[in-house]
Amino acid sequence: MDIAFVAGFGPITQDETAAGAFWADALGIAFDEPAPGYFHTESLAGVRAFARWPLAQAAQSTFGTATWPDDVPAPQAWLEFDVGAPEAVAAAVGELRAAGHTMLTDARTEPWGQTTARLLSPEGLLVGVTYTPWMHPERTSE
Repeated sequence: MDIAFVAGFGPITQDETAAGAFWADALGIAFDEPAPGYFHTESLAGVRAFARWPLAQAAQSTFGTATWPDDVPAPQAWLEFDVGAPEAVAAAVGELRAAGHTMLTDARTEPWGQTTARLLSPEGLLVGVTYTPWMHPERTSE
């Protein structure tokens, strides 16, 4: 697997009032809200995207339901590693499975155009292997 960059990172939130008070108010991070309850910025130096992702939205994106399954530990944060092409996501899934890792999702294209696959790290992070087209301006002619 050839990781191009860290596409994004952020906490998985369960209490939006507390999350907003800490991340936006106390730390002063300015977020946009591109979807209801999803607070995101691409203007924080050092990461392509930083977002507070509600657990219900992470569950919906990963499992197709707003409830995180009881038999899967709830993640505390998300981390996405972007690879150089959409087909590299599927190849990464094969490599990860061959190394004995359990995937939560296979490679798929999200409604917003990003190709993703997800698994949990041993520490409980929701890890994505992704291809995010708008973060690869050199490939936008595809």
